[in-house]
Parts: sequence; C-alpha cells; structure tokens
Amino acid sequence: MAASGGYNYRYGSQRGALRVDRPLSVNSNPKSSVKSKSLPASGPRRNSTGSTGGGGATGAAASKNDNTGVLGRVRVALRLRPRNAEEMVADADFADCVELQPELKRLKLRKNNWDTDTYEFDEVLTEFASQKRVYEVVAKPVLESVLEGYNGTVMAYGQTGTGKTYTLGQLGEEDTAARGIMVRAMEDILADVSLESDSLSVSYLQLYMETIQDLLDPANDNISIVEDPKTGDVSVPGASLVEIRDQQSFVELLRLGEAHRFATNTKLNTESSRSHAILMVNVKKSVKGKDSALSSQNGNNSHMVKSLKAPVVRKSKLVVVDLAGSERIDKSGSEGHTLEEAKSINLSLSALGKCINALAENSSHVPVRDSKLTRLLRDSFGGTARTSLVVTIGPSPRHRGETASTIMFGQRAMKVENMLKLKEEFDYKSLARRLDIQLDKIIAEHERQQKVFEDEMERISIEAQNRISEVERNYTDVLEKERLKYQKDYMESIKKLEEQLVMTQRKHGSEKITNGHEDDGFNVASSKESCRLHVEEIDDLTKLLQKETMLRKAVEEEVHNLKSQLTQWKRSEAAGKSEILKLRKMLEDEEHQKEKLEGEIARLHSQLLQRSFEADETSQQLDRSGAEKIGALESLMTQVRKPQLKDSGNEEKASIAKLFEQVGLQKILSLLEAEDNDVRIHAVKVVANLAAEEANQEKIVEAGGLTSLLMLLKNSEDETIHRVAAGAIANLAMNEINQELIMTQGGISLLSMTAANGEDPQTLRMVAGAIANLCGNDKLQNKIRGGGGIKALLGMVRCGHPDVLAQVARGIANFAKCESRASTQGTKTGKSHLIEDGALAWIVQNANNEAAPIKRHIELALCHLAQHEVNAKDMITSGALWELVRISRDCSREDIRTLAYRTLTLSPTFQAELRLKNHHIMETNRQNARINPKMQQQQA
Repeated sequence: MAASGGYNYRYGSQRGALRVDRPLSVNSNPKSSVKSKSLPASGPRRNSTGSTGGGGATGAAASKNDNTGVLGRVRVALRLRPRNAEEMVADADFADCVELQPELKRLKLRKNNWDTDTYEFDEVLTEFASQKRVYEVVAKPVLESVLEGYNGTVMAYGQTGTGKTYTLGQLGEEDTAARGIMVRAMEDILADVSLESDSLSVSYLQLYMETIQDLLDPANDNISIVEDPKTGDVSVPGASLVEIRDQQSFVELLRLGEAHRFATNTKLNTESSRSHAILMVNVKKSVKGKDSALSSQNGNNSHMVKSLKAPVVRKSKLVVVDLAGSERIDKSGSEGHTLEEAKSINLSLSALGKCINALAENSSHVPVRDSKLTRLLRDSFGGTARTSLVVTIGPSPRHRGETASTIMFGQRAMKVENMLKLKEEFDYKSLARRLDIQLDKIIAEHERQQKVFEDEMERISIEAQNRISEVERNYTDVLEKERLKYQKDYMESIKKLEEQLVMTQRKHGSEKITNGHEDDGFNVASSKESCRLHVEEIDDLTKLLQKETMLRKAVEEEVHNLKSQLTQWKRSEAAGKSEILKLRKMLEDEEHQKEKLEGEIARLHSQLLQRSFEADETSQQLDRSGAEKIGALESLMTQVRKPQLKDSGNEEKASIAKLFEQVGLQKILSLLEAEDNDVRIHAVKVVANLAAEEANQEKIVEAGGLTSLLMLLKNSEDETIHRVAAGAIANLAMNEINQELIMTQGGISLLSMTAANGEDPQTLRMVAGAIANLCGNDKLQNKIRGGGGIKALLGMVRCGHPDVLAQVARGIANFAKCESRASTQGTKTGKSHLIEDGALAWIVQNANNEAAPIKRHIELALCHLAQHEVNAKDMITSGALWELVRISRDCSREDIRTLAYRTLTLSPTFQAELRLKNHHIMETNRQNARINPKMQQQQA
C-alpha cells in the first residue's frame, strides 16, 4: 500500500546501540490490586543503581548490572453486558445470574435462587458503566506506564457475544462516547509524544487457526514468532509496521484491519469473531540526554574537554488483545468449518488458562509453547509488562456455566505477578544524524538566503534602471512635443506679422510716394507698435498653454482617483460574494442538521411505538394479576415472578427448584389441561420458565410437555396462552432433536394457524421466533414449506412491528442458508421454495430497511438465493439483482459484501444482464449526445 493519509508502511524492527533495563520502584502487594497511582505524574521512580547518567565506565557498569525489577500483579476488572433484545424476551421471567456490588468491588454469582458465591476483583463495572469509565479504570494505568518506558498489555476475555470487541475496538465514529480502548489510548499517546523527535508505529495481527496473519497486509498470512535468546523478548519481525502521524490515520488503519478479520454468524452472536486480534503499538520516545565528559588521552588539556548530551530513547510497547469468545458447540450451533474454528479457539484459550494456572501456583514449568497465543503473550503474564485484564460476562441465567468459567479465569489471573522493567537506550546515531541534518539545513538555508538576497538586489537594480529609463524617455518626449508646439506657434505668429506688414505696406504705398520722407518716421513707429502687440499676444498664448497643462494634470489625478475607487469597489464586491458563500454554507449545514433531527425524531417515534406495545402488554398482565389466585401453584408463581429480598440474606428465595419439590413437573403439566383458564395461564408460564433452561428441556419433552403445549395452541383461544406457549416452543426449538419432534407432531401447522389468527405483536414475535429456529434445520425444509411455514412468516409482516419483522427476516435467512447448502450438496434441485411462495418481493422491498437486524438478515438471504443459477432469472425480474449490486458496494459488513461480489462474479446470467444494462446505458448516452446539438440549434 502506498504511503498516504499521514502514515506509511515499514517492515522489520529497529535496533539501538545500547539497551539499559531499569526497574519500576513500586511497592506491590501480590494480594492487592496495583492502582494507577503507583505511577506518579512526574514519572516512575528509579533505583540509584539504574541511573544512566554520569561519566566514564562507572555509570555504564551500574546500568549494565541493573537487571532487577519490582513485582506488579495483573489487575483484573469485570464488566457486565446489559441484556439484549433476545434475552429480554427469553429471560423476562428470570432474574440475572449475577449481582454486582461495585462500591465493594464484589460480585455475587447465583448457584440457585437461595445460594450464591462471592468474588472480589480490582474493579467491578456494571452494565451502565461508560466507555470512558472502562478506559480510565482498565487501560489508563497501563498507558501511563507505556509512556514512561514500560511494556503494557490490555486484554479482554469472555464468552462470545459479551462485548469484548465493543470494549476494545469500537471506533465511535457516529457517537464519540462509544469509542473503545484502542482509539482512546491512541489519542492519549498522540497527545503525549512529539512526532518531531519521537516515533509511533503500529502492527495489527490476528491468530486464526494457529496461524498468525497480518490484518494490514492479507497476503502476509504465515508470520513466524522470534524470541531473542539473550533477553527472551518475543517479536514478529515479518509483520507490517505502520507509522502513525494523526488520529484519523489510526482509525482508518483499525477499519482496514477489522475488514480483514474473520467473523461469522452464530446463534450466540451475529458477528462472532473467529480469531484473536492483537494490536501492537510501538512507542519510541526521546528523553533529556545525560551528561558525558569527553577528554583527551592525557587529560591535562582542559580546553580540549567538551560536554556532550547524548539523547536517551525509551522504547515501550502497548499490546491490546481482543480474544475470540469461548463458546460451547451445542449452544453456538457451529458446524463444518465454523466448528473447526471453534475448536481451535477453545484449544488456544485452554492453553492460556493452563499457563495462568501454572503462574498462579508458582509451578516450575509453564507450558508457554503449547500455543502461539501463549507465546505471543509471554511478556504479558509472568513477564516484564504491566498487564490489565477485563473479563466480560452476560446476565443471562442460561449461560451461567460460561459466566462462572470466565469469573474463575479472572480470579486465577489476579494471582499472576510480573516483573516490571524500564528499558532505555543511548541513541548516539540519532544524535549524529540530527546534527548532520541540522548542519545541512543551516548550510542550505544560508545558501538559499544568499541567493534570495542576490536575486532581490538584482531585481531592484533592474527595476530602478527600467523606471529611470522610462522617466527619462517620457520627459524627453514631452519636452520635444512642447518645443515643437512653441516653435510652430512662433512661426505662425511671424507669418501673420509678415502678412500684416505686407498688407500695411500695400495700403500705405501710395501715401509713401506722396508724402515722401516725412511719412517714413511715422510708418516705422507704427511697425514697432504692431510688433509689440504681437509679442503680448504670444505671451498670452503661452500663459493659456500653461493653464491647459495644469488642467490636464488635474484631470489625470482625478482619473487615477476614480480608478482607485473602482479597485476598492471590486474588492468590496469580492468580500460580499465570499460572505454570501459562507452564509450559503451555513444554510446547508442547518439543512443537514434539520434532516438529522428529523431522522432522530422518526427513530424516537418508533421507540415510542415499541414502548406503547410493551406498556399495553404490562397493563394486560397487571389486570390479570388481580384475579383470584389458584392454590399453592399461584402462590409459588408469585414468588417466582416477584422475588422478595430478605434482610438477613439467609432465608430461601422462591425458585423453579422449589416449585419442582412442592408440586412436581407432572402436576404442573397436568394443570395445562385444567378447565379454569387462569390455572392454565399460570401453568403454561411456569412451563415456559422451565423451558428457558437447557437442563429442563429434555425433562419437559419426556414428560409430554411439548405435546401439551401444542394442544394449547390448537384448542385454546386465549391470546396470553398462545403467546406464552409459542415462547416455550421457541425455546424448545433451539434443540435439533426437539425440532424434529415438533415437526412430527404437526407443530409447524399449529404455529402457522396461530400466526394467521394472532393480532398481538408479542404473540406474533414468539411464533415467528419458533418458526425461524425450525428454519435453521437442513432436514426440515420440505416439511416446513408443506406445513405453511413460509407463508406464515410472510403473513406476519402485516403487523409491521420491528421485532416481528426482525424474526421473520431471520427465519427467511435461515431457510435460504439451508437451501443453499442443500443445493450445493446436490440434495435439492429446482427453484427456491422462497421464490415459489412469493417471498422474493418482500425480500427486495426490505433489502434496505432502516432497522439493522432486518437489513442484515435480508442481505444474507439475498446472497444465499443468488448463489444458484436456477434463481437468477426471477431475481433479475424482481429487481433483486440491483439490490445485490448495491450490497456488493455499500454493505457495512465486509463478509456480506464479499459474498455478494463473489456471487455476482461467478453467475453467468448476472454477468450477461449487467453487460446488457451497461450497453443500453452507453447507447442511450450516445443518442443523447447526438440529440442535444440538434436541440441547441433549434433553440438558437
């Protein structure tokens, strides 16, 4: 990739001339958390033996012998993810499996409703904790150490779907408050370092199927790990190093890496990461140089001694690790290649757990080489780095086992101690290089200034000579014109005088003859008088000429003033136009803000509609709760739905286990057939709560609970019973064995009938969720279609509720995925059942839906339908082809965008249609080009 956007690529690593390891003097208690205040604002304290200053060999020897460090325990914070939409529905009648006490930094994990285990962490963060709070608690102490010259690690561990990637890698481009640890850490680093004297580089890797791959250069997919035999430091010299110059370039780099990271859709997480992501930030920071005396060999010539301050460079590394989520295969639904990915992830996490157990127990052998993940994190656990670990958990009681495993991982990690060390280097090469650069700059600047001075002097001299020549030329021309004018006037005056003299002589000729000599004196006197008058006339003409010259100069000055005013008016006009452009820009910004506010108002209206549905449901439940309670079952149900906290904390709480003991499953199931409607309602709610637990599902099915639930859908007319029974069937339908039983007992027909008769959005959401779970089974495709499952999904879109539409879209996506897999394997031929049942029109209509879950599932469905040529013509006719083209260009999900592009490229029918469309567009453009000149001529 070319160097652009403020950063460039650089391969390999840098080596310094001399490395000095110095410890961080922090008193650390292995049983207490290492607070960020252990690093004061002025920097970490150092032992006197670790000083890099001084002269001669003494300081060097002291630095060389200082290899000791100070213990620093791994700090562990726990973060709870809030309930998502699925859990709000599935676990609506259950309490969270954890109880947080953040003020005591304590967590209580419920074994059951009357027994809990208590654990303590360095920090406990509730589901309401902001991203800024998480950063300050988890990563800020580590970052302060990195900026002081120590290695640091921030890592997230937890079950898939609990918010690890959100905590670490969220970019926060739309909402800055949602920025994750990576973005916030880089902001603080850029604010602290000076890019003129310091350097900042980043590598972004992923560990996928025990292979290290470069996320910034996907072609580099087999990077080796190198260990320094002297220091034991671990490095990956084959990875790309990107120089960071600003925050925007770093965000672009993260976006590029996330686009290349492996992710897939599982039952636990629609965007489950299938690899471990490792971000390495290398900081090279210059500090004030140490004094070093250089003297001559005899040491007697003091004037030969020079003081040299060699720069000291601190090299540190921040490692941010986003581990792939641990998962159980039966819950995630992984199969095929996804199953192999899950096995690889669990093996690497298991190896990491073994290493942490060995370190926590001070074992003589730590199995670091069992996995590449443990080799990469060798410095983070039991090494020289300051490490913070954030473990993420979810509130759902269905995943209590995974939550307990995550908590125990964090507890064991708190027992691991690292030896924190400061690493400094004397950068003599940098000093020499900087001096050479400064000398070259000074010489170049001096030469440049000298040349500029000479050029300026030459320009001024030439300009002065030109102006002098022009002035002299103008003066000579004016003077010559005046002289010629005066000469001409003089000659004309003389000529007039001569003519007057000749006329006078002719007039008085006869008188001269008569009077003789007496009149000669008189004529001479008359001639003199006439000459005097002409001289006076010439003087008057000269004065008039001077006056006209002055008037001409005044007119020229007036013209010059008018030109100046015209220039000022033009400048004012330009300033006015600039102001108008600014006002137009402000108006456009206001219009954009108005559109954004209108979109926000529409979103709030949608939320208000959803809240109104929830309020109606709550009011219906409250109205029914006022009815007469039915015996011991009702009493126990009240305790289950509204558990009361006891002051002593030792009394038992109502639970499903207590209900089993006092009533029994058979008794509860028998109440599903009671004549009293209230009894049936409470009984089916109890069964739905039981079905939410995976451990109870097999017992319910064996006891005939599934058959009873299906009979309720068939025989009952109560909307509440339909809703709760459908929710219980949806929970049971998450198991593949139960899915076949549901289909065998005609469950899809009953669900389709309930969908056709139901009007309540919550009931339709439950029914759509159950059908969507069934659609994910490859073996049931024909039965689902034969039982009216596809038409039932399409019929429920009449509700228009976003949650119902999301479940419908999920069911269609699951059905299309299974159909695509069956067609690839050769077990299915012919057109898709979705197209035959008329689902394609709704898919195209909602391909660009504003709701993200609906849009994502519809885009997946389109991609799966387009993978087989038999569906191509219908997709072209319905307009699905152009939606597929849009998805291949504009989809936010890299995997969906790549799948759409590959499908378009491999389909001959699609390629032919696209070429035909392009040819038509080009022909239309040529016709328009021929028509437009004719129209212009006609208009002219």
